[in-house]
Amino acid sequence: MKNVMIASVVASLTATASFAGGIAEPVMTVAPAAPVAVAAPVVMTNDWSGFYAGAQVGFGQLEAELDDVSADEDLTAYGVQGGYLYDLGKFVVGAEAAYTQLDVDGADDNADVLRAGVIAGYDAGRFLPYVTAGYANVDADGVDDDGYYYGAGVDYAVTSKVRVGVEYLEHKFDNFNDSDVDLTAKTTSLKVSYVF
Repeated sequence: MKNVMIASVVASLTATASFAGGIAEPVMTVAPAAPVAVAAPVVMTNDWSGFYAGAQVGFGQLEAELDDVSADEDLTAYGVQGGYLYDLGKFVVGAEAAYTQLDVDGADDNADVLRAGVIAGYDAGRFLPYVTAGYANVDADGVDDDGYYYGAGVDYAVTSKVRVGVEYLEHKFDNFNDSDVDLTAKTTSLKVSYVF
């Protein structure tokens, strides 16, 4: 009996020791996660240099002024343009030639306008806000006259080859056909161009 008692005390001490931390439970460790690469922000850049050609369509008004009397008519404008731009970094310069036909309400014939001028703009990545000015010639019902134009616009590079934009121009023909009448054609046009 003495042996049974000793065996039972030994078994009791062994069980107590194992629950008291004598035998440790296995510890699971988690491997550290692989570092996640953070992509650098993408800056949209665009080189505006190169030859381009395209088409335009718009609307506007033709204003005629004689002394203090003026009259105006609505018009529709459509035509083609082509030119070359050179990107200097933050600034863009270039030249453009264009042909526009003005369909004036109430007029029997359309007026043909030829333009040749310069462009100066700011390179804002995919956007190019610009100003433009130059020489203009109008042929209205067989009568033509020389003048000038000026305006502003903004182009957007959809891809490296395709650009779209909007442009506002004022064409001035003072003393049209050696008369006292001053003509002003104001147009707002949507443009699309392909870069070569």
